Amino acid sequence: MSSFHFLLHLTIFLLLFHQKFSFPSKQTLFLPLKTTLGRPPLTFARNSKLSSAAATNKLGFHHNVTLTVSLSVGSPPQNVTMVLDTGSELSWLHCKKTPNLNSVFTPELSKSYIHIPCASLICKTRSSIRPGFLFGCMDSGFSSNSDEDSKATGLMGMNRGSLSFVSQMGFPKFSYCISGFDSSGVLLLGDTRFSWLKTLNYTPLIQISDPLPYFDRVAYTVQLEGIKVGNKMLDLPRSAFLPDHTGAGQTMVDSGTQFTFLMGPVYTALRNEFLQQTREVLRVFEDPNFVFQGAMDLCYQVDESPGTSFSNLPLVSLMFQGAEMSVLGERLLYRVPEMNKGSVSVYCFTFGNSDLLGIEAFVIGHHHQQNVWMEFDLVKSRVGFAEIRCALAGQRLETRL
Repeated sequence: MSSFHFLLHLTIFLLLFHQKFSFPSKQTLFLPLKTTLGRPPLTFARNSKLSSAAATNKLGFHHNVTLTVSLSVGSPPQNVTMVLDTGSELSWLHCKKTPNLNSVFTPELSKSYIHIPCASLICKTRSSIRPGFLFGCMDSGFSSNSDEDSKATGLMGMNRGSLSFVSQMGFPKFSYCISGFDSSGVLLLGDTRFSWLKTLNYTPLIQISDPLPYFDRVAYTVQLEGIKVGNKMLDLPRSAFLPDHTGAGQTMVDSGTQFTFLMGPVYTALRNEFLQQTREVLRVFEDPNFVFQGAMDLCYQVDESPGTSFSNLPLVSLMFQGAEMSVLGERLLYRVPEMNKGSVSVYCFTFGNSDLLGIEAFVIGHHHQQNVWMEFDLVKSRVGFAEIRCALAGQRLETRL
């Protein structure tokens, strides 16, 4: 899932690069936050590899509403910026210049692409032998958030589907770490073993054999088992967190969604408990008609005078099978842009109601993944968490390289 909400009355082409992607099984590809450090960008080019064995190529991602990675595509290389999205499969690029786009990929200028018809066997089966990297080429479309979408050239699909970036590249796992301080982070493709990284707590990926109408079988689906506010576990039955017979109610870890959204009954229980525990320290924004981003209806008026802190807010813990994700302090509230009067601003609770968005799922967004090392292990079918200062982790990786 991504902040790119396109009405696709458009043509999407599949392109193929004449290139074999092969990596030593123990090689890791680092993609730090910024590419202004004098190292070459990651390049897709004819008869070349993504990285050499001697030196590690690095790229970066920035995050605001989305996570973006900068890299180069084609031969000769063209610089592009792609949204990192663990909730999508097919990677795609804008391939036609329009007034609102800052960056596009021009396939006609690349010697290393082939137009693959949608009726081809590769497109139909998604399992034929591919001599290169397949992605979509968008030539027209309409975006519901054109200002934000114009900042990126396209999208990097990272789910478990056969056409996703990570699947086509053959990496056994990938990790990322998002700083909550300076909108920076690092993406690593491959195995990661660092002495300074805490032991990860793993939760297994949930897989089903039979297709269900509302269950995404290639998403990173984990099992949410409960939620605590402070030391109090929400009084909800286990069934409230389980998918129903249609598949509705799965829990997805999604880097393409900013905030976390919960199914209606669970959201209501969390909202009420958080409201109860913060009634002495926060002042509710009393406007029944205001719902931030269409799904976040618990907001507060906060005096941002010097010394304002959210450290006294109760910890919200997401309890998964075998692992726990803690949301605390500033990650619990989000300042609404242009909703301030003097020193008083409006902040909203960073959990939303899936029902208000028409989403039949729990979605763990990247805002709550800040300062958490996130590992996606495709071989062992699991997701690992470990709390860490991601800005410091990025510095250590820079030193290591």
